[in-house]
Amino acid sequence: MFNKIRRNQITDPAQFGRVAVVMGGSSAEREVSLDSGRGVLAALKARGVDAHAIDGIPALLDAVRAGHFARVFNILHGAGGENGELQGALQSLGVPFTGSGVLGSALSLDKIRAKQVWQAIGLPTPLFKALPRGADMHAAAREIGFPLVVKPAWEGSSVGVTRVFDEKDLDAAVALAAKYPGDLMMETLIEGGGEFTVGILDRQVLASIRIVPKGEYYDYNAKYIADDTQYICPGLDGAAEQALRELSLRAFDALACAGWGRVDVMRDAAGRNWLLEVNTAPGMTSHSLVPKAAAEAGIDYQELCWRVLETSFREGS
Repeated sequence: MFNKIRRNQITDPAQFGRVAVVMGGSSAEREVSLDSGRGVLAALKARGVDAHAIDGIPALLDAVRAGHFARVFNILHGAGGENGELQGALQSLGVPFTGSGVLGSALSLDKIRAKQVWQAIGLPTPLFKALPRGADMHAAAREIGFPLVVKPAWEGSSVGVTRVFDEKDLDAAVALAAKYPGDLMMETLIEGGGEFTVGILDRQVLASIRIVPKGEYYDYNAKYIADDTQYICPGLDGAAEQALRELSLRAFDALACAGWGRVDVMRDAAGRNWLLEVNTAPGMTSHSLVPKAAAEAGIDYQELCWRVLETSFREGS
């Protein structure tokens, strides 16, 4: 199931029509999105696709309403591009797009709702508390227990995330997370077994990647700037790898995700897997993880971009 590589559905780039690669936008992940978008745009053009860059949702919708594009490759990270907003607008206009639809996007970007869904169906996710602004953060921390993680509920790319080992550092962590829109959340810090990610591409579950940063944690710098992070793919062997991939697909499906995405997982010292989040428009930069896992399966960057674009061919599109 997990290692089968299917043939392309589309063989002629003209079948895609004129494609908008939407990137940038106004979220905290704008710069990463622009970097991802430049890579995707170059790859599609190299394969003969009539692809064009569009920065942000307003410009895209103006162009779509004017009839300039047949479909959209969505590489907008964060709010707007991954919360159902863009998906709903394009769906209402009848324009096909890559990746998950409204529900899958909205559930996945909201880490609190995602964890509530997983919790309801018995999938493992760290103990957490949803924290509306004004909540008693110290009482919540005592309930969760240290060490813990404080993060904005609606951001990605490790934006606004702090690991807290002692109550004296809690207020600074909350202040950082509160700089971003939406509620905050607090969860148990899982340690001891490493950090993993699993890419999913049109129902094909790619090999896991174990992430080994040079520093203590896989933060924004380790993700997008440093060149000394190690990526071990596959991250596990045998039955443990199989179980991690199966869990990742179940987590992806539980949130109504579709097309492609990436599931992030922590593993504890006892070898248990704990779901963190699903990314429905994952990074496609030179440091990004889905391209690394795809390469392990024999899918190079250009081919990966082609296959992601194929996910825009839903029923009726």
